[in-house]
Amino acid sequence: MERTAPTPGQPTWIELFTTDADAACRFYADLLGWTVGESSSEFGGYRMLFLDGTPIAGVMPDDGSGAPSAWNTYLAVEDVEATVARVPDGGGTVLVPPGTVADLGRFAVLADPAGAVVGLWQPIEFAGFARFAEVGAPGWFETLSTDYDASVAFYRDVLDWPTHTMSDTPDFRYTTHGKDAEASAGIMDASGFLSAGQASWQFYLLVESTDETVARALELGGSESQPAEDTPYGRIGSLVDPLGVPFKVMQSLG
Repeated sequence: MERTAPTPGQPTWIELFTTDADAACRFYADLLGWTVGESSSEFGGYRMLFLDGTPIAGVMPDDGSGAPSAWNTYLAVEDVEATVARVPDGGGTVLVPPGTVADLGRFAVLADPAGAVVGLWQPIEFAGFARFAEVGAPGWFETLSTDYDASVAFYRDVLDWPTHTMSDTPDFRYTTHGKDAEASAGIMDASGFLSAGQASWQFYLLVESTDETVARALELGGSESQPAEDTPYGRIGSLVDPLGVPFKVMQSLG
């Protein structure tokens, strides 16, 4: 479905940082039906990936910075400078200070109190991905936190999340941005299965068939990090692209 303008704290863009942008673009285009935009020399070879002609993700070639190859999530903010100013008091760390991308928007990168890295995006002319919760688009975002209480407070107070406690049992603690059908991202207490320093953001790309997508990814040179599994929310596949970057796909129950 078409996405309306993002509200504060909502995921608004996904971006792949990779050692081989050409190979990565071929892989995801073939796997997910995306089309590949032209490489921009103005922005270091950056290019966009499109779903049905609308922007869905970005790809940035490794510039030798030493940063790990990874998929990164950006959250919408109304004022990146004001948000960044609140980060230290919220227990986070500013990793990349605010900058501007032409007339498209302003950005920054931070680590939350658990150490999960996430970007900020203040739209000017570009609001981010235009499709959500449909095949070929992101369907859900979440951060796996090793310091759940601190993470919930951080996203509520620093990123302006309208937090909703979805579950608060000893076995499953989960808070969402928004409630029920309005929810678009979550915070999971992952302290029971992750060690300190392993907190991260992840997202799920919706596909028609998880098993068929996994099989195709293997044909294209990818691999599985764990076998596909059924969950209450859909069948999830955990994959690694040919350049070693993990990502997840999900066949929605709907």
